[in-house]
Amino acid sequence: MVRKSLTPQIVGNVIEFIQTNGIGKGEHLPLQMLADAFRVSRAPIMSALKQLETQGVVRAEPNRGYFLAVDPGSLQDMKSAGVEDGEGDEAIYFRIAEDRLAGKLDERMSENELMRFYDLPRTKLLRVLRRIAEEGWIERLPGNGWAFTQALTSKKSYEDGYAFRAVIEQQAMLLPSFEPNPEGLKRAREVQTRLRDGGYETWSRAEIFKANNEFHEMLVACSQNEFFLDAIRRINRLRRLIEYHITIDRSRLPRQTEEHLQILDLIEHGRRNEAAAFLYTHIMGASRIKSPKV
Repeated sequence: MVRKSLTPQIVGNVIEFIQTNGIGKGEHLPLQMLADAFRVSRAPIMSALKQLETQGVVRAEPNRGYFLAVDPGSLQDMKSAGVEDGEGDEAIYFRIAEDRLAGKLDERMSENELMRFYDLPRTKLLRVLRRIAEEGWIERLPGNGWAFTQALTSKKSYEDGYAFRAVIEQQAMLLPSFEPNPEGLKRAREVQTRLRDGGYETWSRAEIFKANNEFHEMLVACSQNEFFLDAIRRINRLRRLIEYHITIDRSRLPRQTEEHLQILDLIEHGRRNEAAAFLYTHIMGASRIKSPKV
């Protein structure tokens, strides 16, 4: 049975997915695609889609699935207002992230301790903790305990992580098994174009981080090598906290997305060696710009 407290988070995730990926009115929302995107089973996705159906956001068609029933632009108000008492979750999420980086939270804490620390009801706390757990920087312990996982918290570890990414991503692109995924490249181009053409001003830090993570993980996935992909996913989980801690200079994001689009151009024109070299330069350049003062 689906836990009811998980549904509001998945509803919010579906809305964010629709907006970030440019899904238009009338387009299909495949159940398995959403489950894969959020790393959950199909059951909570189905529960979330049924709730969105009652709100008129999606429509169900027999033997075909769910389809977006509204213009995606109309979802912004719904997202801002919060779904099922989801308002304020984002602020709590970032408070926990900042407090973890600042050393204010122990590695292991009980739900009661966290409830007292943030003055939250259990249902709201659990909703945020489940999101953090899905992102990989906290784990649930037996009983009511939670343990924060390892993360990059120093300037050196952050810079080392970027150097690791630059080498791994470049070499993944040079593997003989590298095979561009046309659908993945197309979707990445659409997302990066929207980010460049105004999204960089309005998207949240979490949305920007997610869009750029997915771009780089998509490229590594084209290597057809699970070890390379697993390494990049792991380092992305480790750097998530410190990335949120860094003040975003949004003025640099259009250039970053232009570089992403240039990498896609090179790949699509069969200039893989050039793309790999440019990818390395791009990642190391981002490291120099974003390196935290910690």
